[in-house]
Amino acid sequence: MKFISTRNEENSVNFEKAVLDCLPSDGGLYVPEDSDDLRKWILYTNEKTTFSSISGALTSAFINEEFSPIICESIATNAFTFEPRLNKIDEKLFTLELFHTPTGSHKDFGISYLINSLEAILTLKETDAIFLDATLGELGASVAKTIRGKKRMKAVLLYPTKPCRMIRGLEEEDFIWNGGNVLPIEIDGTEADCHQIVREIFADRKLVEKFHLTMANTTNIGRLIPQSFFYPFAFSRLKNQICGDIFYAMAPGNYSNLVAGLYSWKLALPVNGFICPTTNELQVDPQGNCEIMDSIVDVHDRKPCDPASPSNLERLEYVFNANSLMLKHFIYPSEVSERETTEACQELFMKYKIFADKPTSQAYAAAKKRAEMTEEDEAAVVLVMRDHPAMSIDFIRHTIGEAPEMPESVRNAFKPTSLNRPTAKTPAEIVEMLQTI
Repeated sequence: MKFISTRNEENSVNFEKAVLDCLPSDGGLYVPEDSDDLRKWILYTNEKTTFSSISGALTSAFINEEFSPIICESIATNAFTFEPRLNKIDEKLFTLELFHTPTGSHKDFGISYLINSLEAILTLKETDAIFLDATLGELGASVAKTIRGKKRMKAVLLYPTKPCRMIRGLEEEDFIWNGGNVLPIEIDGTEADCHQIVREIFADRKLVEKFHLTMANTTNIGRLIPQSFFYPFAFSRLKNQICGDIFYAMAPGNYSNLVAGLYSWKLALPVNGFICPTTNELQVDPQGNCEIMDSIVDVHDRKPCDPASPSNLERLEYVFNANSLMLKHFIYPSEVSERETTEACQELFMKYKIFADKPTSQAYAAAKKRAEMTEEDEAAVVLVMRDHPAMSIDFIRHTIGEAPEMPESVRNAFKPTSLNRPTAKTPAEIVEMLQTI
C-alpha cells in the first residue's frame, strides 16, 4: 500500500518513508492511498482470535509490498503484549476498554506499534532515528517504556516548566546519560512554548534530514494505523452476540479514533456509524447532519498541519471528500452540555458500576441523544473508553462521590521525575543537544 498527502495525491510514498519522514513537504498529512477488501477475513475471526493476530494480518494488508507476512506478524507480536477488552454491559450496550496497557493510556497501542515498526525498518536499513516530541507526561511515559532497550532509536522529549514541572513516568535507566534512549529536556516556558520549538525545528527540512527526526504523536501515520485495529477486534467479539447494527460512541479527541474507525470501514468492517460529541470543528447542520467547519477553507489555502499538536481533522476531511455521503451516514455528532455529561457519568456508575471519565461520559451522553437511531433493529452501542478512569480521579470523585482504584501501572506513569539539569528555551539549544546524541 502507498501513502499519499492530504494536499497532493501525486506525493505518494511507501510505509517506510511515511513513518521515517512523517511530514509531507506540502504541509499535509499522510493517509492510505487505498485499502484491500478484508471482509472474508474479518468475518472469519472470533473471540479466540488475539489482538496481535488481528494486528499482524491487518499490518500485512497495509504494508504487504514492503514486509513479508513473517515480519508483519513479528511487529504485531512484539508490539502487543496487551490487548483491548470488550465487555457486555446489557443487551444493547458494550464497552471497549483501551486502557489495559503498560501506562493505562490508549496511546500505548499506537506508540508500541510505531516503535516496533520503526525498529524493523531501521534494522533493515541499518540506520537510526530520533523522536522529537513535546509532552505533558502521558506520551513521554509511554515512549520511554516502549523504546527501552531499542538499539537504533532515541527520543528527545520536551516538557514545560510552567505552570508546573510535568516530567513523570520516567526511570533513571531511561536517561541517555545513564545509557538509556531518552533525552528529557525541560523548557523554560509553557506547553505552547514546547510546541513552538518543535514546529520551528520540523520546519527546517535540513535539520530533519540531518538528525533523522520523526514524531511519536498522531502526525505520524505509523502511530495512527494501529488504532484501526480496535474495531475488527471488537467485531470479532461482537459477531456472535448481536444481530443488528453496530455503532461506536467515542470522545472525538484529536479525531484519530474516528479516522481510524473509517479506515476499518474501508477494509470492509461491518459498522453502521460513529457517535461523538460536537466540537468547535465538528458540528451538526440544521438538518442534523455532520459538517466539518474547517472545510469552508480549501486545504491549499491553509497553514501547514501542526506537527507539535496534531489534529486529524484534515485526514477526516480527506476520507469524506472521496465520498461526501459518508459524512452524513457514518459520523453522528450530538451537542452535549455539562449537565448531560454529569448525568451520564452518574448513570453509568449507578446503573452499571462503571467509573467513567469526562470524555467517556460525554460519548455516552451523545449516544443517548441519538437513541432514535440506535434503538432500531436491535442495534448495539460500543462505548469506547480510552484511558484508565483512575487518570481522572478528581472529576469522577466530584461527580459521583467515589473514585476508582489506581493500578500500579498508572501510578508509575504519573510518578514525578526530577532531572536537576539546566532548562532550555530556544530551538537552537535543542539543536545543540541533538548534536550530542
